[in-house]
Order: sequence, then structure tokens, then C-alpha cells
Amino acid sequence: MTAMPKISIGRGVRALMVGLFVGLVTTVAAPTAEAQDDRSNCADCHFANPYTEPAQDHLQEWSRSPHGRNNVGCERCHGGDPATFERLQAHQDVLGGFNPSSPVHRDQLPATCGTCHAGPYVAYQSSRHHALLASGDRRVPVCTTCHGTVGANLLSPAGLERQCASCHGPEGVAPRPGRAEGARLLLDGIADVRESLKAAQRMIERVRDDDRQAAFEEQYQQAEVPLIQARQAGHRFVFDDLEERLATARARTAALLAALVNP
Repeated sequence: MTAMPKISIGRGVRALMVGLFVGLVTTVAAPTAEAQDDRSNCADCHFANPYTEPAQDHLQEWSRSPHGRNNVGCERCHGGDPATFERLQAHQDVLGGFNPSSPVHRDQLPATCGTCHAGPYVAYQSSRHHALLASGDRRVPVCTTCHGTVGANLLSPAGLERQCASCHGPEGVAPRPGRAEGARLLLDGIADVRESLKAAQRMIERVRDDDRQAAFEEQYQQAEVPLIQARQAGHRFVFDDLEERLATARARTAALLAALVNP
């Protein structure tokens, strides 16, 4: 059997092959420039340095939250430069939360949250609580009172009742009989209607006729509008409006479910 001849690869060819391989790996593995621009280094650096502020549980709460999942980085609320790991540059213009000029100081917090959550912020601005906050009252609720610091959470109905009662209960600074319990019942009602709408949405998705499905989707949107308005009324703390909008949402949702079940 004739031996295969050895093929000698010159240095130039070898360098060309290595270059092509490296280029291929870089193309496949390296993030795009757009992805790099979207990534914030803040959390990465603070996770890697567990003995610095903020505490790890604060970072973990952010990571699990809608803010973390949507890459809303620390700099959106705290300021700073998220594109660098250089300590001084990264923390340039970052102010502590107790500094009245800080975006996360309680006086500034509604406006900071309002840069993304414009609807709730506009509603809150028309509330009595916002007027009291502007007057220097430190007892009034702000966004973090009900939603937490970074988690974008929502208090449970029982939690909301307890929070309202801290000021409006019998021993509070501004007693208002029934207000805390009423807030709990209304939040319960919003949750119930929301769950009913989710059930209706699943049923609509199974409708085969396109025209009927379109009609049901329009009916769904008509039921959803007063529910959104009820939430806005909640941010104004005007519970009479909230109750009226919730009643409308409940009636429209019931009619939608009845039409879906009995076509």
C-alpha cells in the first residue's frame, strides 16, 4: 500500500487558518455591540463584591423582579455610569438615599418611578398624599410603601389593610373608620376580576371562528378598561371612583364569560 504523502503547512497558511478560526469563534460567541450597550455592569460588580453596599438580598430581590428581568439597571434610579467597572467613574454623581437630592430619596422617588410608570405617577400627583409629601410630611406613603424598594411588588389585600391602618386606623394620626378594611376589599375585588379576565382570555384563544374571536377580544378590552381605571383611582387614593370602576369591570367581565360559555 502506498503511504500517503505528508502535507506541509507553511507558516503563512497556518496563520491564516488560526485567524479564520478565531474570527469564527468571535462571531459566534461574542455579544453584539447592541447587547453590550444594553448590559449594565452595576449588578455584576456588586454581586462580585458581597461586602459592599447594597446588601446581597437587595441585589437578589432586584434580580428576581420585573426590573431585573427587563434589564432595568441600578443606574436608572441611582444614576452613575453602568458601562464601566472603574469605581470612581461608575459611582460619579451617585448620591445616598438620605440625600434630599438623590433620585431615591422619598421626596424624589415618585418622580423617579414616574419616568417609566407615567400613569401611576400622574394619578399619584393628584392625590392628597402627594400634596402632604410636598409639604414635608414624612408619614405619607410613596411608591416603595406598597411596591417595595426594587421588587415592583404589590401588597396583598391584608398587607394593604395593615399599611392603611397604620395612619387611618383608630390609633393612627388620621383615623378614618373603615378606610383600611375598604382598601382591602377593593384590592381583593381587583384581583378577582383580573383572574376572571385571565380565564376569559384562555377561552377566547380557543375560539375557532375568526369573527367571533375578534368580537370577544373587543369585549375583553372593554372589560379591561375600567379595571385599569380602577388601578389609577387607587393611585389617587380615591376609593369611591375605584369602587365604581371596579363594579363596571366586574359587570363587563361577567357578561363576557356568559357569552363565552353560552354562545
